[in-house]
Amino acid sequence: MSQPSDPPSDPHCVEELAARRDKALTMGGAVKVAKVHAAGKLTVRERIDLLVDPGTFREVGLLSHSDLPEVRDKTPADGKVCGFGAIDGRTIYVSGEDPTVLAGSGGRVGVEKDHDAMSYAAGKGYPCVSLGDGGGARIPDIMGATGMMGMVYPISGPPRDRRVPFIATILGECYGGPTWKAAVADVVIQVKGAVMAVSGPPVLAAATGEVVTGEEIGGWELHAKVTGQVDLFADDEKACMSLVRRVLSYFPNNADELPPVTPSDDSPTRRLDDVLDVLPHRAKVAYDMHKILSRVFDRDSLLELKPMFDASLITALARLGGRPVGVLANNPMQRAGAMGPGACEKATAFICLCDSFHIPLVFLHDTPGFFVSKAAEEKKMPLKIMTFIEALHHSTVPRLSVVVRKSYGMAHCNMSGGNMRSDYLVAWPTADVSFMAPEAAANVVFGRKVDDFDDPEGPRAELIDRMKRMNAPWEAAGLGLFDDVIDPRDTRRVLVEALGRAVGPRGDRGRSERRLASWPRMF
Repeated sequence: MSQPSDPPSDPHCVEELAARRDKALTMGGAVKVAKVHAAGKLTVRERIDLLVDPGTFREVGLLSHSDLPEVRDKTPADGKVCGFGAIDGRTIYVSGEDPTVLAGSGGRVGVEKDHDAMSYAAGKGYPCVSLGDGGGARIPDIMGATGMMGMVYPISGPPRDRRVPFIATILGECYGGPTWKAAVADVVIQVKGAVMAVSGPPVLAAATGEVVTGEEIGGWELHAKVTGQVDLFADDEKACMSLVRRVLSYFPNNADELPPVTPSDDSPTRRLDDVLDVLPHRAKVAYDMHKILSRVFDRDSLLELKPMFDASLITALARLGGRPVGVLANNPMQRAGAMGPGACEKATAFICLCDSFHIPLVFLHDTPGFFVSKAAEEKKMPLKIMTFIEALHHSTVPRLSVVVRKSYGMAHCNMSGGNMRSDYLVAWPTADVSFMAPEAAANVVFGRKVDDFDDPEGPRAELIDRMKRMNAPWEAAGLGLFDDVIDPRDTRRVLVEALGRAVGPRGDRGRSERRLASWPRMF
């Protein structure tokens, strides 16, 4: 008679489960984690802990690994950490490359896990955040016809249409996958010292013989000043995660919701008593438009995007009486506020972003027109201008417009001037609206007729004086072309009231038709 065998030591496999989970959580091992820390960086799991509310992260696919037998034991989570957490109580989806696992390269299993989970999150209406730090596709996974055709950029379901806010961060050397994400994200944040490019220096050297550094092809200064592909920059990873949280605070969870209204202790009727000290007495003297914006909008609410990319135009998220708004304002400190190709690009992208998430737009004019030059024409200036105005024409969120000083030529239209039918268009008494500056117009006129006058300076000065009077807001207001001419010190109160009328008591009258939701980020 056989004796009963001893019961298995782990009949429900819970110890095995714990061991497998513990192994996955160690990522690439203590040595590689130490290497990450020695480089002054955080691991992907530390980044997530810094980003989301404490104790809220729930991982998806922790036990996944590569489908290649030779590396399955070396690829915990297949190099991608994905899951759901909360930011200020709001559910978000977050994913990030793990540089301790095969340098953060993307394998088939990990990439598909991330794609499926992100698609699920977007379908359910949760904002998405990407923590980029990887060198693109994993070579063994993508080589050959089967590898290439089985691991192309994932396209399934409808094209991206900004259903949920998508924030991408650049935290290390990002090539391939993390770069593609950033290219389609709504807002991109780069840590100084990190790199974003299509391919890294070794690939470029092998393919083309070009010898470059990562900073040269994808460093923060390149993207801040030249490409405009990155919106915000952080000195370190902690500051980057703080920026992610701040950016999301301006957006609804998804396009079915309205932007969150935040209680503010900044009075909506606060008078801008010192704003007249900011605006120079002489029209040709420059000033910093930021100083006016900081007074008009809720205190400490202004968050400028792409601040160093064609700084003649300021594009910023802000709050007005607690409501998120998008701000487009000319900055006379840069080329007197004359907008170039870069300003047109960032204006178009910003209008598309705000309109997609029901964020009203506020324009402040002070521009002599568009920047004209051979270099601007080489960058397709006419196309940039008309793409900008087409985006504005298609936008359906409320628009408020204030003419502070100059508003000349086509730029007047692009800044939601008279013909664009803003919900509320007002002028300061200093407004100066026309096709061009009176002095320039007089030069054109008298340059052709100088021989008709014994002394052209008298008639020229008379013409300039007459045109200046014509450019003032009084006649236009008298004909109903301006809704009002306001005391600059009342600007905040006037805009808060106008925004309240435009969005209605529940805010739903500010809902966009989202005609721009599928437009690309940049052009």
